[in-house]
Amino acid sequence: MIWFELFWAFFISNILGYGGGPPIIPLLQAEVVDRYQWMTLEQFGDVLALGNALPSPIATKLGGYIGYQIAGVPGALIGLFATIVPTAAAMIVLFKFINVFKGSPQVAAMTLIVRPIVAVLMGMLAYQFLSSAYRSAGIWQTALLTAASLIALERFNVHPAVVIGAALAYGAFFLG
Repeated sequence: MIWFELFWAFFISNILGYGGGPPIIPLLQAEVVDRYQWMTLEQFGDVLALGNALPSPIATKLGGYIGYQIAGVPGALIGLFATIVPTAAAMIVLFKFINVFKGSPQVAAMTLIVRPIVAVLMGMLAYQFLSSAYRSAGIWQTALLTAASLIALERFNVHPAVVIGAALAYGAFFLG
């Protein structure tokens, strides 16, 4: 039963996650943390941070790692399969119609409508992570890491992977 639940959690998140990694993350968090309770929000946040620091698409990294944590090697394979199949199937089907719909105003409108929805989902996820960090690390540690990350990213154009790695190192040294 766990294999089916694992497949379904990743399949649903990826089939509904129009636009790639960012829209999939809140959907996957809802499945993994809220629905099946395989991880806490803090654990999911740690996995997400580590996954963002590594190369390749975030959805496949999350599928493989979370699947492995839940059901070992078969779980990793199921998580990866359920992550890859929806995208591959959609690409195969949609490529047959790409020339027909490439200039369609409906497709352009749909893309414009989805963007604010993704922004709201990502904002809600960021808020949940920030409130979780506040509860576990305290206001000063959270404020320091948030401000330092923002300054590094915006003022000094530091690569996000470096910022994530530095925050992980800070957390391991000062908060661990």
